[in-house]
Amino acid sequence: MTQPLITWDFNPVFFSIGSLDVRYYGLMWALALLIGAWFFDNFVKREGLPRKVSESIFLYGTLATILGARLGHCLFYEPAYYLARPWAIITEFRNGGMASHGAAIGLLIGLWLFSRRNRLPFVWSLDRIMIPVGIGGAIVRLGNLFNSEIVGRVTDVPWGFKFLRLYPGVPVEQVPLQHPTQLYEAVCYLLTFGVLTWLYYKKDTARRHPGVLFGIGLIGVFLTRFFIEFIKEEQEAFEAGWLLDMGQLLSIPFILLGIYMIWRGMRHTTPVPCSRAAGTAASRPARYGDKPKRKHGRTSK
Repeated sequence: MTQPLITWDFNPVFFSIGSLDVRYYGLMWALALLIGAWFFDNFVKREGLPRKVSESIFLYGTLATILGARLGHCLFYEPAYYLARPWAIITEFRNGGMASHGAAIGLLIGLWLFSRRNRLPFVWSLDRIMIPVGIGGAIVRLGNLFNSEIVGRVTDVPWGFKFLRLYPGVPVEQVPLQHPTQLYEAVCYLLTFGVLTWLYYKKDTARRHPGVLFGIGLIGVFLTRFFIEFIKEEQEAFEAGWLLDMGQLLSIPFILLGIYMIWRGMRHTTPVPCSRAAGTAASRPARYGDKPKRKHGRTSK
């Protein structure tokens, strides 16, 4: 019987303007960031926070994520090259090179600054950002698929891909089947997104157990990444022969942090107050962080 397979020869360039190529990968990043901004705007409206809170997420969240992703790739995967020519971090940006672990670190720093700027608890921001991170990560992995990069090892599974662009000039029948690890990660990230969305909107977990959504998101993203790395090709030559590759080593701290945040959040059931955010209780809509008013010694209903 003829084995089912997918011959993948997708052109990663959406269109060109002179020497400038606009790639699907960049568009996927832009789409992921826009979806993240939309979700944050929804959270702000839903919880009665001032409009300026969602407006500032672009500066502190989006830019921090992009800078972190770029610096993460340069310092984690090609440090010798970029430390010798640091200007290339910017000038060779069009050549690609973004790391999800660097994006995570950059986002954490950006959210800390964002929380301080808006006088919000850090954990409030962490819990809510993980929802768009789930779907955004899936979208970015589709961008990797369009680029025919971050591919899996040779396999004989019937859903294997033949990435023709990785083997220029090689006859199709001689191109090996490989795991579409980009899709594996995308599916797992979407599942994480679904769980987090359900917990936030249906179970009110972000309010009842602060930190749990952040922990679940870290586990869903980085534990997935850890195991899928076992069937990925090495991304850099220096990883050859390693028991765990760079992606797995960088995932371990995030996995441990996720476990800790779930444990901490389940033990501490006091809702996170956000009444310090701009405005007073008398001048803004009630939200979950506000303490109920008391009258004649009893809590009003």
